[in-house]
Amino acid sequence: MASKEKQAAPKAHGYEFGGPIGAAGITFGLPALCWVFALACNDVTGCPAPSLLSPKTLSLEQLKQEVGWPGFRGLASWEATGWTLAYYLFNLVLYRLLPATEVEGTQLSSGGRLKYRLNAFSSTMFTLAICLAGTIAQGAEFPLWTFIADNYLQILTASIMISYGLATFVYVRSFSVKPGNTELRELAAGGHTGNLIYDFYIGRELNPRITLPIIGEVDIKEFNELRPGMLGWIIFNCAFIAKQYRTFGFVTDSIVFISIVQTLYVLDGQFMEPAVLTTMDITTDGFGFMLSFGDLVWVPFIYSQQARYLATHPVIMGWLGTAAVTAILVTGFSIFRLSNSQKNTFRTNPDDPRVAHLTYIETKTGSRLITSGWWGIARHINYLGDWLQSWPYSLPTGFAGYTILTAGSNAEGAIKMLDGREVVQGPAKYWGMVFTYFYMVYFAVLLIHRDNRDDEKCARKYGEDWEKYKKTVKYKIVPGIY
Repeated sequence: MASKEKQAAPKAHGYEFGGPIGAAGITFGLPALCWVFALACNDVTGCPAPSLLSPKTLSLEQLKQEVGWPGFRGLASWEATGWTLAYYLFNLVLYRLLPATEVEGTQLSSGGRLKYRLNAFSSTMFTLAICLAGTIAQGAEFPLWTFIADNYLQILTASIMISYGLATFVYVRSFSVKPGNTELRELAAGGHTGNLIYDFYIGRELNPRITLPIIGEVDIKEFNELRPGMLGWIIFNCAFIAKQYRTFGFVTDSIVFISIVQTLYVLDGQFMEPAVLTTMDITTDGFGFMLSFGDLVWVPFIYSQQARYLATHPVIMGWLGTAAVTAILVTGFSIFRLSNSQKNTFRTNPDDPRVAHLTYIETKTGSRLITSGWWGIARHINYLGDWLQSWPYSLPTGFAGYTILTAGSNAEGAIKMLDGREVVQGPAKYWGMVFTYFYMVYFAVLLIHRDNRDDEKCARKYGEDWEKYKKTVKYKIVPGIY
């Protein structure tokens, strides 16, 4: 019996993310931050709202007017909630109906392997084909684009509520995990500490699954990892391009560039969907509020902030600017893809001529830790490439910040909207970077934190062999610096 209990509930390790206090702060703080971003950088008065630039004279009533405050009841609507739920149902239908590849995941601590149904890429392409057809037929007035623009705040609220609901569901259901169960259900090593808020945040159950009528069995974590949120990111960007056109009568190279490269990033991840089964999110983390909120809210709403900004303040990069950010993108993508390909090839067939020359340390567990090639430069050189790819998402927004003036202001250098209002940078210049460059900073923090978590996991797994490896490959992410 003791052995079976260990299989269902692997030995827990210490707290992460600042423990219960940090988990509580993130669980209730990040949704509030999303609302702040949606309101403080707006298409009513500016980005940021003018009053925020003069905190000493800030008036709550004036600020409410400037951000278009709809009241607490106005933050949500039944219509937006209904259509948001319909969007998730649509994704589930595509998951079941479209052709898929059946793949086995990594071995669980219980000794078995779960099977996964993978078709995120074809689901996204099918959805985008519908969006393209609608746009060809109705242009920027395609109802999907106008609905998102008109109900952005309410869609955000609906998504937040869904993420809370989903996290609550899997948390409560995780207590039904029994030792030796035939469904291969088990608890995540770090998710059963006994502290309610921490376990709710980090996720108790490693691989929660549910069987739905008609749809069948769905792996909740893998489904949410690359589907509704990632696709939503693309859809939001497209909606903001349409909004820019409806607002100004033209579309700029900056918003098109950002939308294209972010779309390619999503499609690349979905095309390589089997690779997600070996990531920490799938193999180590439980599914709790951290992944529920991250997948369904943080990715589509925070990652699309640059396109949202450019929809109201157009920026023209020109060929030189486009070439510069493209060079950074290609550099980052090359490092990311080549390093990951090298590692995957080595794991699959270390005798392959492309990797046979690599040196490595063979651990007592039988694993091999590469010490040359890309992985001899830094222990997570792929993270450097991933971070460099985030730069072209923010750089096209320039020294961000704008103020919206009434029609007839005739301000110098103003960009006129079709309704006569004018957009200038004025005193808001630079302050808008808080919103458009947030992703770059956040992503750097995320990758550093992920590196530290991986270091702790490897130290537990490999022991002294890991210490030997770190002495050979000294740098974590950035060669010569970190």
